[in-house]
Amino acid sequence: QGKVTDEFVLPTAIEEALPEGLIRDADGIIFFNFRADRARELTRAFTEEHFAEFPRGRRIRLATFTTLTRYDETFNLPVAYPPREIRRILGEVASQAGIRQLRIAETEKYAHVTYFFNGGEENKFPGEERILIPSPKDVATYDLKPEMSARAVTEALIKHLREHDIGLVIANYANADMVGHTGNFEASVRAVEVIDECLGRVIEAAAAQGGKVTITADHGNIEQLIDYDTGMPHTAHTTNLVPVILVDGERKACSLADGSGVDIAPTVLHLLGLPQPREMTGRSLIVER
Repeated sequence: QGKVTDEFVLPTAIEEALPEGLIRDADGIIFFNFRADRARELTRAFTEEHFAEFPRGRRIRLATFTTLTRYDETFNLPVAYPPREIRRILGEVASQAGIRQLRIAETEKYAHVTYFFNGGEENKFPGEERILIPSPKDVATYDLKPEMSARAVTEALIKHLREHDIGLVIANYANADMVGHTGNFEASVRAVEVIDECLGRVIEAAAAQGGKVTITADHGNIEQLIDYDTGMPHTAHTTNLVPVILVDGERKACSLADGSGVDIAPTVLHLLGLPQPREMTGRSLIVER
């Protein structure tokens, strides 16, 4: 009725005769969020004895607070599905080879190039540097500012490339995902235009340093803004195929095979001239001619 989608529902308590939606002493909570980066703050508010980030009032004495996955190594809480230990991933292999690497993104996707890319670990690998660019805080939704902080990410990335000996850069542009979630077509077009502009600058800067650029995504979103069945805005991720693009001035006679996300790390290792560890189940997509 209010035309508010799930992403923008305000905190709500369901009331009938009594405020049944309120959490009380001796209640148990199972937090079903599987992503750690957006669940930590609320978990801390419920469980930390001396939480001070916002006025909480009296701390509720819960019977249990169980998280679906491990949100933070410092949380002394039951975890329904503890993480598997992931080893010999791209960042680790590059680090062991002595390659300095840069991880860079704005706030909305910073966890993706750090915590998630490192297999759910907060710690850096030796030689890993990180740059966090703040996402805009002056808009309620990113269709109001579809450029987000893409240009600031680009400026910082190019500056770091010119001033430091970096062998591997993992960067993320948040616009296509975050603006795509709004379903605003005009804003989404603008978001893609800004990404195109920024990628052009990054490719030029990388080429000047003798570098290669691989462009891809792990899911679709902004390419489908209309629900084909209802005609309403489509704001969710899609399972559409995503592109993988290689910009390499040295390889004049090669092509890229079709594949999946597990093939990206082996492809990057191929470009770096590093052997693929047996733990990686994918394959390089580069077909030399």
